[in-house]
Amino acid sequence: MKKTFTKSHNAFLQNLTDKIIAGRTATRSDAQKINSLQGHDDLLMLMAQANRIRNYFRGPRIQLCAIVNAKSGRCSENCIFCAQSAHYKTEIESYPLLNGNKILASAKTAQQSGATHFSIVTSGRGITGAREFKKICSSINSIAQNLDVIPCASLGILSRDQFLMLCEAGLKRYHHNLETAPSHFSAICSTHRFAERLQTVRWAQEAGLEICAGGILGLGETQAQRTELAFTLRNLAVDSVPLNFLHPIPGTPAENFPPLAPLEILKTIALFRFIMPRKEIRICGGRETGLRTLQPLMYVAGADGTMIGNYLTTSGRNPAIDVQELYDLGLTT
Repeated sequence: MKKTFTKSHNAFLQNLTDKIIAGRTATRSDAQKINSLQGHDDLLMLMAQANRIRNYFRGPRIQLCAIVNAKSGRCSENCIFCAQSAHYKTEIESYPLLNGNKILASAKTAQQSGATHFSIVTSGRGITGAREFKKICSSINSIAQNLDVIPCASLGILSRDQFLMLCEAGLKRYHHNLETAPSHFSAICSTHRFAERLQTVRWAQEAGLEICAGGILGLGETQAQRTELAFTLRNLAVDSVPLNFLHPIPGTPAENFPPLAPLEILKTIALFRFIMPRKEIRICGGRETGLRTLQPLMYVAGADGTMIGNYLTTSGRNPAIDVQELYDLGLTT
């Protein structure tokens, strides 16, 4: 009985992959069937087909990105997972915007480590001070003029005019996570609305910027809500999809949330690959603690990018390890 059931799933995954490679898109019904897969054999088949899709649309190249936490802490928003929120007592270092030389030095280090994209990330709802915004634009211009990494930024909720100024400074890509599914957003943040995040993405797109937008998995959402997030991102036509997996921070409301199992994380990566076969799918925060020894399998599950170095308030690992792992799988940078 179990053997027949697995054969049925194998045929479904094979047929769906063939259809996607032929140009069709996965439906919500397809995603529901993927979410229903439970057995070890089924998961391995799912990963094998997700790997086929990644190879066909994205090739063997894995894109590496890096960030600098350019302004830390004192955020007015109350996202339940965030160590930088002023609403919670967490043991992080708070500091104002770094000077341009420090940001440029971080970008240079990222480039030397193999990153193709480098993002300036600031805490807070957005950038409201003209002087601070001017300094950020100056840093973006300095990176664009002096280094080979692609300048990116994650500055919160901005205005149309600010996005136009960022483009003029040399910004190429804007990062703005949706965080979670529309139906789950009110459970993780009440200081701004999901619609504001969507509008920010659309204004950045109108300005001509590439969009890096994804979310954090493991925030108490259902499998159906993970699918909801993926389809929302697909409908927004974002360029890159960073997937983060909750690394609970003491002092935040999410500190006791149960972690996702490594195989559940791999299944989720594959799900996003099936739904968005042509997009960059980049695995970022929480991969070290969530996947542990299975980290290299994130590429087999369909990912074609990752973040190297440190995150905002948690440490990453030596980028050389990440590079060696993907080379060992026959992939390239």
